[in-house]
Amino acid sequence: MLFLTVAFQQTYTPDQALQKAKQYCAYQERCHQEAKDKLYSYGLNRNEVDDLLSKLIEENYLNEERFAIQFAGGKFRVKQWGRVKIKYELKQKRVSDYCIRKALGSISDDDYDRVMKKVFEQKLNTLRSEKQLLVKKRKLQQFLLQKGYEADLVRELCRGVE
Repeated sequence: MLFLTVAFQQTYTPDQALQKAKQYCAYQERCHQEAKDKLYSYGLNRNEVDDLLSKLIEENYLNEERFAIQFAGGKFRVKQWGRVKIKYELKQKRVSDYCIRKALGSISDDDYDRVMKKVFEQKLNTLRSEKQLLVKKRKLQQFLLQKGYEADLVRELCRGVE
């Protein structure tokens, strides 16, 4: 016997959905795609979603540039992500290339270098017991690349490892 569970999906009128979407966007910065997905989850059709998105943008509840800058700054400061990973995640959220460039430009080069070196040093300290130099360098490089730092900067940093 097969049992299917069907999630009860609340449907809203466009006015109700607009109020819910305003609360959703006011709570934290959202990209256009997140807001669009939320509006569709309220059971609205495409025209209604497009109209409500326009209203949210007009009333400054949605601002993709503001979202991108906040997202990039937060991921850089809190998770210490590099520019490559931040760019990838913003592309996944369908943020425009212009907004991505603005967001990445909001991270100062001095802060970026300082944080990358700090992350490098922390990882190097965890690899103190590794005796093989090539293995140590490979692990360091892989870690920094996974964090989203540029390959040429990673190679340059790892060059001096002994």
